[in-house]
Amino acid sequence: QVRLVESGGGLVQSGGSLRLSCATSGFSLGLYAIGWFRQAPGKEREGVSCIDNSDGRIYYADSVKGRFFISRDNAKSTVDLEMKRLEPDDTAVYYCAASNGPYAWRCGSGAYDNWGQGIQVTVSS
Repeated sequence: QVRLVESGGGLVQSGGSLRLSCATSGFSLGLYAIGWFRQAPGKEREGVSCIDNSDGRIYYADSVKGRFFISRDNAKSTVDLEMKRLEPDDTAVYYCAASNGPYAWRCGSGAYDNWGQGIQVTVSS
């Protein structure tokens, strides 16, 4: 059974940092692209960062480039999202997701069919 569980969310002040972690099980992480997505109230879900399964291609949304960094540890079956210089607009529920589609690293949510339950990140001004 494919399972993804997010951790590390919470409340942080503007300018602060958080590190989200996605623990995976039930599948071979090395065969899947992993993405981090977020959804704020009243907004559509958006791709934040996605990482390919093989050659390490990485996508970052323009809004997080230079502030967020994705990394994967296939041996530990985890994918982390380091978030720095957080802003109130980063407030959202963050989800990790897995896909074995060939273009999943481009971070289209439609390419992902396995999702975690989500975790809240709140950035206060």
